[in-house]
Amino acid sequence: MAYSASSRYQYGTSPRKLEPEYRKVPKKYPKKSTMANNKKAMAKKKKIQKKAVIYVVIAFLAFFAISYRNSQIDEAFSKTEDLKENYQAIQKENEQIEVSIDNSLNLNNVEQSAKEQLGMQKMTNKQTVYVTLPKKDYIESDIDSSDLEQNKGVVEKVFDFFKNIF
Repeated sequence: MAYSASSRYQYGTSPRKLEPEYRKVPKKYPKKSTMANNKKAMAKKKKIQKKAVIYVVIAFLAFFAISYRNSQIDEAFSKTEDLKENYQAIQKENEQIEVSIDNSLNLNNVEQSAKEQLGMQKMTNKQTVYVTLPKKDYIESDIDSSDLEQNKGVVEKVFDFFKNIF
């Protein structure tokens, strides 16, 4: 409010009463039915808030479960990769061992190790002995004729009996 200088001056000894710039609104007490509606509305709001909290907790748990499962998958993948690397290293080592075995099986290496470790020498012509064998068959059979007789069936024994008679 803009006041001029003359309007602010007051004549008399009692001060002038100022009117407030706002009006006081008298408090109205809600009716009982309105209070009941407010309680119902508050109960609904609480239910909605509880549901929202439950949904947030469920979403958090789902996110946590997914994250945990992904971490397990990552660990299993890294273990698999480590095992593959170990397998490849062992394969290379096996190949190297096979090559060293092939090299050691060389006839010259065998001859050299026989000379050095076992003290062996090459044979000379004086040490060679020739043996002549007759051309007779030296194989002995383990089956005797008595064994054959025992293994024959009843019918074969009857035929043999008749052959001997006639």
